[in-house]
Order: sequence, then structure tokens, then C-alpha cells
Amino acid sequence: MRSTIGRTTMFFAIAAVVGFAGVSCMGVESGVQDDVARMVDGADQFLMSLSDEERTRATWTFEDEERQRFHFVPDETYDRFGFPLEDMSPEQRDLAQALLSTGLSQRGHMTANEIIELEAILEEREGGGQFSRDPDLYYVSVFGTPSTVGTWAWRFEGHHLSLHFTIVDGAITVSSPTFLAASPAVVTEGRGAGLRPLGALEDAGHALLESLDAAQRSVAIIAETAPTNIVSGVELAPNPLSPVGIVGSDLTPEQQDLLMAVIEYYTGVMSAEIAALRLQKVQDDGIENVTFAWAGGLGYGEVSYFRVQGPGFLIEFDHTARDPNHIHSGWRDFDGDFGRDLLRDHLALVEH
Repeated sequence: MRSTIGRTTMFFAIAAVVGFAGVSCMGVESGVQDDVARMVDGADQFLMSLSDEERTRATWTFEDEERQRFHFVPDETYDRFGFPLEDMSPEQRDLAQALLSTGLSQRGHMTANEIIELEAILEEREGGGQFSRDPDLYYVSVFGTPSTVGTWAWRFEGHHLSLHFTIVDGAITVSSPTFLAASPAVVTEGRGAGLRPLGALEDAGHALLESLDAAQRSVAIIAETAPTNIVSGVELAPNPLSPVGIVGSDLTPEQQDLLMAVIEYYTGVMSAEIAALRLQKVQDDGIENVTFAWAGGLGYGEVSYFRVQGPGFLIEFDHTARDPNHIHSGWRDFDGDFGRDLLRDHLALVEH
């Protein structure tokens, strides 16, 4: 493992400073330009800081198949490409953080960095184990030329964190697939004690489950045993899962609010404009058509799984069977991951 706690602690501390004084996206005034403009500025600054060799490692054409590769496993089990934090100068790290902040809300940005911080905590506990736990093995990749009028994409990815942003014709951002995980799910002692990066999502799922009466639970709980991992996996274009569980139309208004709280966790991770796009999709689907399903243990700390699925999207949350203090979660758009739906519309307009 190259570089451990010292550099990571500095990286995590920098992330806690909202705006990154001195390295914020220059030329972008808050509230004046949209998320795409901030992303363009952040990507341009990051790329300008790279040497020719570094830029070759960090960039691809938009059409390259690499753009649609993703995974959440450690590097030992997946060939991950891009320009990693471990090879960045302090200035480049700051610029990578500034770019990351353009796609996320303040809460989402902190969550991403808490997930990274867990790698350092795991290294202290598991050093010399099967997998290296290196908080420097997170990679920045840019696909195409950043532009407020063109089509391009960027990615920030490493173990337990996979974030993808696609910009089509400069006006629309797509942010799926999104994968957030945490191991340990709760840091119970020592360094980082109390850290619980995905605690709000877990709490939202439990709050909805606990609100259900016996009849509703009999429908919502689909299995006594949880899946060993999220069911959608890393399929490029996942199909909707079986529409099992309780449907939103069978919930009370108060319970529908709790269902929305689960959804809003994931929309709230993203920047304001992306969050609005995600919420609009949910509203278009209709909360009455969204299902909630649970499997496995019913208490905190047990191996369990839940999912929220609408006609166009899927949220999954899983306490893995290998270790219940280990969470995987993800958001998928059935038609829109990697901007497929928007690119299809774009090509149709170009052809005509």
C-alpha cells in the first residue's frame, strides 16, 4: 500500500471545507451558473493541472467502452482505470475534490469522503489481509471534451464508491449508476468511532418498515433470507426486478412520506439540479406505483435487504451476508444509466 493515513487524513480534512477556498471552480459564481458549468470548470481545471502522460491516463473519448464500465469491488478483483489519487500532487487532489463537489450536495460530498476514509480505518484493522485497503485508490476519469454545449462525461470511482455523470448537449446531467457502500457500516470504536456514512439511508428504510401494520408487512417482506448482495449487480443495462413487495398505493399518506424519505436520501446526495431531475422522474412515475420490499432480518445489525423500485428506477440496500456490518447500496435508472435515454433522443434529433 502506498501512502496511508497521513495523506488520507489531509485529503479528508480538505473535503470538509465547503467551497475549497482557493481551489473552488474559478469563474463560477454560486447561484448564477448551473451544475454543468461548474462541472466544466472543475474538469478543465483538473485536466489543466495534469502532464501529458497524466492526461493520457485520465481521459478517453466519449465513445470509448471504458465510459460504461463500473464496479464497486477492490482493485485486486477489478481492473480499474483513470488517474488515481495516489499519483496526484496536493494541488491535483484539491482539484479532484473540487470536481467531485460539483456533482454532489454538501451532504453527498461528505458521504463520499467518509466512504474513502473507511478504507484507512480498514487498513488499520486488516493490514496485510486479502485486499489492500488504500484510500488513495480512487480514480478520476473524463470522457470527451468538457463543454457547456457538448456531450461528455466524468467518473469518480474506487472501492465502495462509483459516481458517474453524463452531460448531453450541455444542458442535462445524468448521474447513474450510483453506488455507495460502507464497511464497517458503523465504526464502533477507535479511530472514527461513531462514523456511519449511510446511516440516514438505513434509518429511512427501517422507519418505513416499522410503520407497517401486520397485514402490510406480510406483503412487504418477501423473504426470510436476504440476498447475499444487491440483486442488480453491475449489469450494464439492468431490467426491472420482480415487482414484489408493497406498492405505494397501499400505503397511508404518512407512509408514502416515509417511502419518499428513502428516495430523497439518494436524490439528496446529488447536486440540486440533478436531485430535481431524479425527483421529477419519481413524480412522473407516481409514488403510488413505487414498491417497497424487504428481506432478511428485521433489526439493526442483522443481515437484511430492502429495495425501492419505480417504473424507471431502482434503489437497493443490502447488509451483506458475509458481514452484516457491511452495507452495499445503489441507484439505477432502467433506461437512463450512462445517459442512454438522453443520448438516444440526441441521436434521433441529429438524424433528423
